[in-house]
Amino acid sequence: MNFNINEKAKDILEWIYCVIIAVVLALLVRYFIGTPTIVKQPSMYPTLKEDQRLILNRWGRTTKQMPERGDIITFEAPKESYISPMEADLDNPKAIYDEEDKGWFFNFRYYVLEIGKISYIKRVIGLPGEHVEIKNGKVYINGEELKEDYLQPGVVTDSLDGAFTDFIVPENYVFALGDNRSRSTDCRRFGCIPLEKIEGKVVLRFWPLNVFGKVE
Repeated sequence: MNFNINEKAKDILEWIYCVIIAVVLALLVRYFIGTPTIVKQPSMYPTLKEDQRLILNRWGRTTKQMPERGDIITFEAPKESYISPMEADLDNPKAIYDEEDKGWFFNFRYYVLEIGKISYIKRVIGLPGEHVEIKNGKVYINGEELKEDYLQPGVVTDSLDGAFTDFIVPENYVFALGDNRSRSTDCRRFGCIPLEKIEGKVVLRFWPLNVFGKVE
């Protein structure tokens, strides 16, 4: 009888061990490689619509890879979603983040489990060292008008009372905008996003099934 009890205990321990390994592997894949997410904002319409399900490629975050212009990314929302023109430093046009160390448990649930985290989804427009200028309803990069075929006809890009409409993108930062320019809280209002705050690049839309496919 003791033999049977020991065998059952061994089986239970092996099962628990397998569950732990599976959970750890799932978390590692989620944090370092890819993860599903859902569109919760109208700011990327018509490219992305609310409640659509997406897959993020997180490998760029893991390797600190700079995204390319036109990539659709998600990033941690800044502490300040709006910096007034009076407060903005156009020589240092960076979004403001709370860098306070919140402890291991908070950071684990915040960054890995994504509990309590607010993210934005936008399109990369300006890269490090580039001169970004918004004028006459258009975006200019280094003095040349940016062709944006993904925007709906008639959409104009204005300042939305944001301060960041004429500046140089800092090193290791990007400037990102929503495709739905009139309904997007983006870098025009809070400044450029640091590379380390980018969570991933949108690579696939998997729901609803009738729009399944690559996202561009």
